[in-house]
Amino acid sequence: MSTEYDFSVPRLGEAKIDSPITYSTVHGDLIANYVRDDENVLYDIEVAPGSTAKEYTQSQILEMAGPRQKIFFSPTHVHAGIMTCGGLCPGLNDVIRAVTRCLWYRYGVRRISGIRYGYQGLLPENQIPTMELNPEEVDDIHKIGGTVLGSSRGGGERTEEIVDTIERLNLNMLFTIGGDGTQRGALAIAEEIERRGLKIAVIGVPKTIDNDLAFIQRSFGFETAVAEATHAVASAHTEAHSAINGIGLVRLMGRNSGFIAAHTAVASHDANFVLVPEVPFDLDGPKGFLEALKARIERRQHAVVIVAEGAGQEHLQVAAEKDASGNTKLGDIGIYLKDRITSYFKSIGMQANLKYIDPSYIIRSAVAEPTDSLYCSRLGNNAVHAAMAGKTRIVISQVNNYFVHIPIKMTVSERNLIDPESSLWRDVIEATHQPLVMKNE
Repeated sequence: MSTEYDFSVPRLGEAKIDSPITYSTVHGDLIANYVRDDENVLYDIEVAPGSTAKEYTQSQILEMAGPRQKIFFSPTHVHAGIMTCGGLCPGLNDVIRAVTRCLWYRYGVRRISGIRYGYQGLLPENQIPTMELNPEEVDDIHKIGGTVLGSSRGGGERTEEIVDTIERLNLNMLFTIGGDGTQRGALAIAEEIERRGLKIAVIGVPKTIDNDLAFIQRSFGFETAVAEATHAVASAHTEAHSAINGIGLVRLMGRNSGFIAAHTAVASHDANFVLVPEVPFDLDGPKGFLEALKARIERRQHAVVIVAEGAGQEHLQVAAEKDASGNTKLGDIGIYLKDRITSYFKSIGMQANLKYIDPSYIIRSAVAEPTDSLYCSRLGNNAVHAAMAGKTRIVISQVNNYFVHIPIKMTVSERNLIDPESSLWRDVIEATHQPLVMKNE
């Protein structure tokens, strides 16, 4: 491994209770097996011919997720809390459903509370009642978008007050479904819980529609987002192709990472330019974007441009402010590009017909595609298995096609970004035929 990581999984104590789930410890008997704590997965699987084998310590390999033969919590004593935080994302209800049903049917847990409106639901002044969850309440929620628990931004920094509420609710485990800010809050909560000497498991299910959490191979909702985004790009292509010098401009999610924009471009093959935060570009000048767009219009009489919301922020004059989640507020690159493109073609006396599409909230509120729904179910089930076994301060992830436990501190340590020299960006260039570099220097 080029970098040394510490994947050690914190636990509340020794698991001594027999699991109520009847699985097998024997391979080859055609019965599903328990997962042992010594079953592990490599994170970095790249290797060069002639390289020597390496011995790995326990902290350098990933612990596989799944049901354990021995669990930490007695199911009849468990009171579990589930919460969703941050912006909407396809699959939130699917995760809520999976966690609830696994607790209820596999472990016999009968006290499951939905925390309403994220961390705001744990702040005393809001006086927001919890929602009782059981199979009857959640059986059909995967068929609708959004989250039945409601969501909100902010509040996670008020750690001591939140843990006070968790104590008052007598929760034994808390499932936090959310992105970077949510999991940072979950880590602080878990640390405060440990400081107080409490035995409460905190398990995260990472949610970021941008697919930008570190060590998370794929965030749930991402595939649905790409599928929905391709419809918007197809519409933009139809509009552009049907007009004189038509230009379709589509603004997609992607605050720090342009994965949705990149995958949508490759999936649709209708885009001619993709602008993402990781790849700087100039607007003006002989090698800038506007000149490249003009050349495309002259050559083919139409063009489709995808821009991620965090792209080109250096071109906007934006005050350095933070939103409730602690993220830097972005300027609206979509509207800015729309105005710049329109004024540019007017300045050179060239007719252009631009149609601007921003499907962000339509995408966020969509019902999960079957592949995402399946993924959410598996994430939720593994989150429950981890909590019942006494794991804490972890998120459930899929790495190299295995479900694993990742310490929260690792997940929030950095952002997952597109490498402009990677095969993904190479595929974007090949799909769009855009210039390799749109910089004048």
